Amino acid sequence: MNPTEDCAVPPTFIADAMLGRLATWLRILGYDTEYFRGDDAALLVRARSEGRIVLTRDRALVGRRQAPPHLFIESDHVAAQVRQVIAALCLRPGAPTRRCLRCNAILIARQKADVMGRVPEYVWSHHEAFWACPYCERIYWAGSHRRRMDDTVRAFWG
Repeated sequence: MNPTEDCAVPPTFIADAMLGRLATWLRILGYDTEYFRGDDAALLVRARSEGRIVLTRDRALVGRRQAPPHLFIESDHVAAQVRQVIAALCLRPGAPTRRCLRCNAILIARQKADVMGRVPEYVWSHHEAFWACPYCERIYWAGSHRRRMDDTVRAFWG
């Protein structure tokens, strides 16, 4: 099944409660990915109303009559899950939109002075670039974990 015909338009996703780690990694890659922990009927309504592709490991969910575009995720392992989504949906590397890993909002660049007192002193004194979530107000910076994340992301596209 090909849930999306137009590979030029980045797809948006809704991941069911079994796929929280996959949702996080798709956000890291810059893709709009809602993580939905409600009941299946509400998930399907939301997917249809927002034009999102359902990502699930629940065969009963995708077996429903008139299910919206979906991708059944085969593996239990998040790296294989990400690779499956990339291959099935024509995802391409590029300059991703920075998204909040917690709530999926697009992050906004912040001046260093704006985050003073909101990040650890060491982080504030050793970093110049910061981003903030406009909804949950979480602050992000490219810390030591960034290299490991970048290596993992390169492996996904490999």
